[in-house]
Amino acid sequence: MRWPFNDIYNTRRILLTGNTGFKGSWLSLWLYELGADVIGYALEPPTKPNLFETLRLGEKITSITNDIRNLATLRDTFEKYQPEIVFHMAAQSLVRYSYKKPVETYETNVMGTANLLEACRQTPSVQVIIIVTSDKCYANLDPSCACKESDPMGGYDPYSSSKGCAELITAAYLKSYFNPEDYERHHVSLASVRAGNAIGGGDWGDDRLIPDCIKALSSGKRITIRNPDAVRPWQHVLEPLYGYLLVGQRLYQEGPAFSGAWNFGPDECEIKPVKWIVEEITRMWGVHESETSWICDRGFQPHEAHCLKLDCSKAKSKIGWFPKWDLKTALEKTIKWYKAYYANEDMLPITINQIKDYETHLSYRFIKRNETARRGFLDKTLMPIDIAIEDENQRQGSRFSDADDKTPMNPRFTKGDKNTQKDFSDEKGIHKEIKDAL
Repeated sequence: MRWPFNDIYNTRRILLTGNTGFKGSWLSLWLYELGADVIGYALEPPTKPNLFETLRLGEKITSITNDIRNLATLRDTFEKYQPEIVFHMAAQSLVRYSYKKPVETYETNVMGTANLLEACRQTPSVQVIIIVTSDKCYANLDPSCACKESDPMGGYDPYSSSKGCAELITAAYLKSYFNPEDYERHHVSLASVRAGNAIGGGDWGDDRLIPDCIKALSSGKRITIRNPDAVRPWQHVLEPLYGYLLVGQRLYQEGPAFSGAWNFGPDECEIKPVKWIVEEITRMWGVHESETSWICDRGFQPHEAHCLKLDCSKAKSKIGWFPKWDLKTALEKTIKWYKAYYANEDMLPITINQIKDYETHLSYRFIKRNETARRGFLDKTLMPIDIAIEDENQRQGSRFSDADDKTPMNPRFTKGDKNTQKDFSDEKGIHKEIKDAL
């Protein structure tokens, strides 16, 4: 059994829109590694180079090239493949591009979301739907306060408002067609997920800070930045993807109790301004401190929010999600990835290893974050102790033979065993390892 998702993605038919993009490619590979049967639906990769082709994902998943705005083709795809779980990531994702192409942005992000939900509604096999939007969906009325899932939708620019609209459409479909109160009738669970600025290897998008830095550094030029003091919730791409997969798991296993909106962002101490990010990247790349690493573009810039922060207390308390890599680690992983790429290394094993490294980091960090589990009296809003124990069992899966992978070394180390809870910090073997980690 594969930790940390209770093996629910193994052999499942999963339709992922936007699979050729940066985040979509990372999620495609992770799902593939989890054993999922992935059906991608997206336009051609948006840049050259791009992560989708770099990882040769077209050889690993079924990838259908088409437009999310084409409802007929989308319906045909759903009818043909009958997915069980759907992740919707297809989007026009650039703020500055949305100023140039507002109608295209609204067509893609708003009607594209409506098309996706309509195709799901007409496909009996669909059980779980995850709609990916953005931290920019909020009205952000008080930039000094972190946005909660219950805060009003809004958005100054076309991109941001289109994501707010996508959230409103999702909420309408949740109430009208996938209402948790009628779950026994429709058997569909729907959630939306909102994340901050994702960084990581394989992003070459236009008007994005990390790609702009890498392009400049790899060609020996100084980095041009627009808003050096702007503050963003930076996080490695695996952080929100873990959140999406965790929500998908809980929806699949436990149904509509986990429907609704979820925020995934870094801890407040990890939220940094643009210039800090740039200076860290140039230092990690190897630029001498005496050299000027960046210049500011003083020309006209369209409006972008100065400060964005997310309140992730719901995800932390309800599903046990926490950031696992601090910002420096996220940047180090990112720079390491790009340096390997420009050294002409094979990026598939390197990317897989970063995913496995993240998964390994999850286990003990999860239990450390839930220290009260040692005493056996978790608050009822936190992840139950038996789930924590089961998850650790699964991480230790490599210790068991294939024939015995459901039988832990210590038979008391099982989900739901009250004696296990009582003796959680006293058992030897696996229990001692967890105790030491705490």
